[in-house]
Amino acid sequence: MSIKANIKKILFILVWCIAGAGALALLVAAINMKNSKTCKRYSIEINEKGRPLFIDQKLVLNILTTNNSEKIVGKEIASFDLRKMEEKLKKNAWVRDAQLFFDNTQTLRINITERQPIARVFTTGGSSFYIDSGCVQLPLPGSVHLRLPVFTNFPREKIKLSGPDSALSDQIRKLSGFIIKAPFWMSDIEQLNITQERKFEIVPLIGNHVIEFGDGNDYEKKFHRLFVFYREVLSKTGFDRYSKIDVQYSGQVIGTKRGGNISRSDSLQAVKNILQLIKSTRQLQADTVKQNTKPLEHNTITEQTLTNYDLITTNEDSVEKKGNKK
Repeated sequence: MSIKANIKKILFILVWCIAGAGALALLVAAINMKNSKTCKRYSIEINEKGRPLFIDQKLVLNILTTNNSEKIVGKEIASFDLRKMEEKLKKNAWVRDAQLFFDNTQTLRINITERQPIARVFTTGGSSFYIDSGCVQLPLPGSVHLRLPVFTNFPREKIKLSGPDSALSDQIRKLSGFIIKAPFWMSDIEQLNITQERKFEIVPLIGNHVIEFGDGNDYEKKFHRLFVFYREVLSKTGFDRYSKIDVQYSGQVIGTKRGGNISRSDSLQAVKNILQLIKSTRQLQADTVKQNTKPLEHNTITEQTLTNYDLITTNEDSVEKKGNKK
C-alpha cells in the first residue's frame, strides 16, 4: 500500500473520530442543559385514560411526595430519581406498572397501570381478598364493591404462586376469566365452592341444586355441556327436579333426581327464569341438527343426547319438544 493511500486512510479515521467526539460533546451538552432545567408541570395518567378503580391522582401524589412534604414542580430535573420513584409506586398493591419520564416540555409524565381484579376469594379461615389475572392477592377496599365470580373455602390465607396451591390458584384464575366473559354464567352463578379434594362445586342463583364441576381442566367443555343441559332439559322439567348435576366426566351430564313432589308453580317459575336468562345473553346459539326427541327421564344424559332436543316456546308458561320435519 502506498504512502498516499495510508495518509487518506488516517485522515478518514481522524475525520470520523472528530465527528464522533463532536456528536458526543453535543449530546452531553444537551443532557446537561436538560438536567439543569426544572420541572414545569406533571401529568398523571391511569389505565391509559381508562376509568381507575382504586387509584386516583391524589394517591399517586401522596406516594411520590410523601404526603405533600416534597415538591415536584420547580425541582431540578437532574435531582429526580425516576427509577426509584417507579419502584415506590409499585409497592402499592394496586399498581401493576409505573412509567415515569420527562418530555421535551419539561413535563413529568406519570403513567400508571392498575391491577384488574378478576375474582373474590374467601378462605377457610374467614378472610377475603381479590386476585388479578396474575394470581396476585389484592386487598378489599372498603369503598368499592366489584361484581366478580366468588370462590369459597380456599385452603390458605395467602395465594402462593408455587407448590401445590399454585395449581388451584391457576384454575381459579382460568375459571373466573371464562365466567367474566360469559354473560350467562355471570348472571347464573352465585359462588364456586372448593372441596377438600380441590375440586369445584357450583351454586347457581336459579334452582335448588349443586353442580359437581370437578377440577378446572376442560372447563370450556364442561360449561358447554352444562349450558346445553340447562337449555334442553331443565328449562322443560324445572330447576328443582335434580338435587345434583355432575358435569365432571367427559362427554356426559349426570343428574341426581330429587325425592318428593315439586309444586307446578315453582317449576313454571324456574322455567320462566331460565328462559329469560337464556334470552338475555348473547351466548345462545340455535342448534342446526334437529332429530326426533327422546325421553327426559334418564338420569344420565350424554352430550350427544342433549343435542337431540330443540325447545320452542309455545306460550308464557311452557315449552314443547319439536322433532324433525319430513
